[in-house]
Amino acid sequence: MTKLADAGDPQVAALVGQFGAAPVVDLIRGGLRGGAWSGWSEQAIAQIDPAADLEQAERQGIRFIIPADEEWPQQLAALDQCSPQHDRGGVPLGLWIKGDQPLAEVTRAAVTVDGSRSASPYGAEHARSISADLSAQQMTIVSGAAFGIDQSAHRGALAAEGLTVAVLACGVDRAYPAAHADLLATIGQRGLIVSECAPGTTPSRTRFLARSRITAALSEGTVVVEAAQRSGALNTARWSNELHRPVMGVPGPVSSITSEGVHGLVRAGQATMVTSAEDIIEDLGARPMASGAELDADSHRTRRGRPLVQRPIPGLKENRQPPSR
Repeated sequence: MTKLADAGDPQVAALVGQFGAAPVVDLIRGGLRGGAWSGWSEQAIAQIDPAADLEQAERQGIRFIIPADEEWPQQLAALDQCSPQHDRGGVPLGLWIKGDQPLAEVTRAAVTVDGSRSASPYGAEHARSISADLSAQQMTIVSGAAFGIDQSAHRGALAAEGLTVAVLACGVDRAYPAAHADLLATIGQRGLIVSECAPGTTPSRTRFLARSRITAALSEGTVVVEAAQRSGALNTARWSNELHRPVMGVPGPVSSITSEGVHGLVRAGQATMVTSAEDIIEDLGARPMASGAELDADSHRTRRGRPLVQRPIPGLKENRQPPSR
């Protein structure tokens, strides 16, 4: 199905949800046309061979998981209750994964860090340091492996020997952007690369828009570090708000164009302002208890998944003193 339909097509998700993937494939092969499949020729559909695709993927160290699998992150189910955005939405039909660790386990305690591709040195440094500090608290960093804030977030997690997940808008067998081939190779070895697009798929605007919902849904909340007024990171923030999960913004200089989107989120009450990993953990801990939540005995806040490890965050003063006057 991930070869027959584009990522995040809500009509396809509805059909599969009603009939199941195998019957829908049979319908397509039997002559169902229009909508998501209007551009497919009879010959192209006839050449679809799921067994051969899975075998080829396995040879490349890639696996495919579906919602019924034990490895499937249950937090993705919340997407079923969200309204489509930019005509993209719904729970992914399946996910292609590169990396050895189970996705559900890796994302039990995760934070999405997103932001501008044209990041300033200020933004890149904050994304890197915040991600490193969160990793020190055993939080997994989720991002999109793009230029700017994304790559800084991944590198911060890796530098702290933490876990990181790259969610792509193309096949997991493709290095996109090409300049990040080494970074993606490292993430594949020490973390996970994830996509709902079949191997070989090229990136496109709609796939980037669809990717945002997965980036947001895999984590407990989204941190935006620099975003202009029309930044794609704001789409991730909208999905996080739609999922009723915290959106947090790192403030920048008031004159910075790359921070206008972040400041707008905070001003509109759609995000809280954070300046450190400590702030982020506090906001995440304020979430209502969900199924499987555990109580952090020190703070009496609730957290989903594994409990917070109580250790100092590098670079933060544990006992803050009021400024002298």
